[in-house]
Amino acid sequence: MATRYIPTIGLEVHVQLKTRSKMFCGCPVEYGAEPNSHTCPVCLGYPGALPVMNETALRMTALTGLMLNCKVAEICKFDRKNYFYPDMPKNYQISQYDQPICDGGGVPLHDLAYPKDAQKNILEPGKVVRLTRIHLEEDVAKSTHFENSTGIDFNRAGTPLMEIVSEPDINSPEEAFAYLTALQQILIYGGVSDADMEKGQMRCDCNVSVRPEGATELGMKIEIKNMNTISGVRRALAFEIERQIEAVSKGISLAQETRRWDDTLGQTSLMRIKESAHDYRYFPEPDLLPVDTRVFMEDVRKQRPELPAEKRERFVKNYGVTDYDAAVLASDRALADYFEAAARTSAKPKTLANWILNDLLSALSESAQTISECKVSALELGELLAIIDAGSINTRQGKEVFAEMLATGKSAAAIVEEKGLKQESDLGAIEALCQNAIDAHPKAVEEYRAGKMASINFLKGQVMKLSQGKANPALVGDILVRLLG
Repeated sequence: MATRYIPTIGLEVHVQLKTRSKMFCGCPVEYGAEPNSHTCPVCLGYPGALPVMNETALRMTALTGLMLNCKVAEICKFDRKNYFYPDMPKNYQISQYDQPICDGGGVPLHDLAYPKDAQKNILEPGKVVRLTRIHLEEDVAKSTHFENSTGIDFNRAGTPLMEIVSEPDINSPEEAFAYLTALQQILIYGGVSDADMEKGQMRCDCNVSVRPEGATELGMKIEIKNMNTISGVRRALAFEIERQIEAVSKGISLAQETRRWDDTLGQTSLMRIKESAHDYRYFPEPDLLPVDTRVFMEDVRKQRPELPAEKRERFVKNYGVTDYDAAVLASDRALADYFEAAARTSAKPKTLANWILNDLLSALSESAQTISECKVSALELGELLAIIDAGSINTRQGKEVFAEMLATGKSAAAIVEEKGLKQESDLGAIEALCQNAIDAHPKAVEEYRAGKMASINFLKGQVMKLSQGKANPALVGDILVRLLG
């Protein structure tokens, strides 16, 4: 019988903070700026240039710690991490080593954070992946490799960067996917980062090993460096796990090393033998004093937002939506805010949720728009549903009006008026039309009275024709039943 191997995964996630200036100087943080246009003697590492801490970055990191249930240290300090690489202008990085700003905590995984094809086979529902620490540092420059040369853009050097380190609690590529998705949602909810992996605002290093089932000692840890998509992390881990299992099962010894992922080839390859912590020769940063977080923690606690899990629970309780609906609505803060703005004044929040999840999201997907770009405001969608509930138009007409609202930005009331869609709800007028239909179709009347209930649908259709589609269908049905006895 073949030996079964257990994968063990830990992730190191680097997150650029959403500050206006860099970590230790006043240069602006701006994605896509002209290369090397946002630099100064401090972030370029000129001799004698002294760093000054960005307090906003410290507060944002502490807020992240609160959102992830970490212990925020009362006192933390910065250290020099020494290594020599073209993207490091000072030949050392100001980071944190033995006294980071946040310890412990965890990231809760929810069902919709998993890949869609894995959501029906979640091994540990409600799992919380523990965190080791969160520390604050400065980002390095960005290297761009050309055919015969490499260009370095120092705009990114010095950008405030959180490193969020997980415990080796992750047991599959699918759990890694869920962890990154859930973490990204929380970071965006807190406003601490846009966490856009395509822009390099969130990057991930994966540590993975395999061991035979039943073994207590972990296998050799191998790192996959600089992953920039969540789906890519899943693919890279799946490949690397299989590669390691194949090697170990053949008796090949694995070495601690760093590998890169080639998404085109679908495989990892060796970058370098992994350095250990002592190779960095950490020592306290002599130009920066330790930080006393107690001076700002009271303000930071007031900034803690309602998190996705809390919002999901409240949506179910307050608005009567399903667990699934609440999870989708809460997965994106802008979408959640949109729903709630409309739901506060809606008599039927569940119906409203259905419109958002089915009609609105489908239309936005087709037009490649985000909820923030939608031409129909939350209040305008609520007004459309109120018009439908009042019986002024039916649901089919409502969908036509909604499509027009998305295309033009006009209000529902204006479109209903322009197109003459408002339904006739005057009881006397509708009763007269019903009587005309009854008088004109005695055979259908006879069949209905003989027990053929479907005949009333024919008569309804005739009334709708006579009214040019404007009669309220519900009233038509009620009046026909009454007139036919």
